[in-house]
Amino acid sequence: MNGAVIQQKLTNTTIFRDDEKPSSPSTLTQYQGHYLRFPYTVSIKDAMNLDSLLISNDAGLLDVLRPALEKISVNIEVCAGSRAGNDLLAKRKFDAVIVDCDDLQNGFDLLSALRQTQSNAKSVAFAVVNGKTTTQEAFHSGANFVLQKPLTPLHAARCFNAALNFMVRERRRYYRHPVEMPLRITLPHNQELTAMTTNVSEGGMAIRVAGKLAKDAQAQFRFTLPMINISLDLKGQVAWADGSGHAGIRFVEVPQSSQYQLEKWLTDHFQNEMPEQLQGYAALP
Repeated sequence: MNGAVIQQKLTNTTIFRDDEKPSSPSTLTQYQGHYLRFPYTVSIKDAMNLDSLLISNDAGLLDVLRPALEKISVNIEVCAGSRAGNDLLAKRKFDAVIVDCDDLQNGFDLLSALRQTQSNAKSVAFAVVNGKTTTQEAFHSGANFVLQKPLTPLHAARCFNAALNFMVRERRRYYRHPVEMPLRITLPHNQELTAMTTNVSEGGMAIRVAGKLAKDAQAQFRFTLPMINISLDLKGQVAWADGSGHAGIRFVEVPQSSQYQLEKWLTDHFQNEMPEQLQGYAALP
């Protein structure tokens, strides 16, 4: 199984042969012909950890990176091949991506292509080099940080601690807060609809609406932020609508004062949901 993916959260795993595949696939991940069971359930705290992807088949590198990342509440997944890594980057969002540029076939090309992906163009990128790729070349290809082999635990810890603020900022950028609150929609010609949000971000929101919204239609959206009782009146555009009352709204005109209030409200919720040691990094600048 070329470039298989495993999630490295706990070292206490159980390996099964293919003919011993257990009956609860939700706790399993296939890795090179075997199945690994993770004997734990994911808590809310684990879910709000940062997520990183290591694209490398170097077990020694993983042994150094994993404890350094887990110490700062960063989950790590591993792809052992560049093709599988490229496929995963097209499907999943990661706060950090670590690419073994010199010891993985097509590793450097994968780093160069990272900034062209839709989901991970702004993820914090780490290039791991081993004498072939220069630091300047790695930065030019989109790396934010460069790690040099042989990598020591001390150097890994220092690098990831320096990058932590950027990783939290990236998570905060695409954070969506699940919340139900009523809103009023005013369409052209003073047509009004009522709706309910399902989640809100600083760039838009998902809603359930009692009526039809056409894709690309623009409207005014009025709602009151819960807990702080601040009313916002924002201009938005329908980014998508499924015809059954669900729609996604992209904010297109937000007054500066409203933007600040919305960001502060979201940041307060974001901080509360993050692991305690990361909460200080989540504050507004």
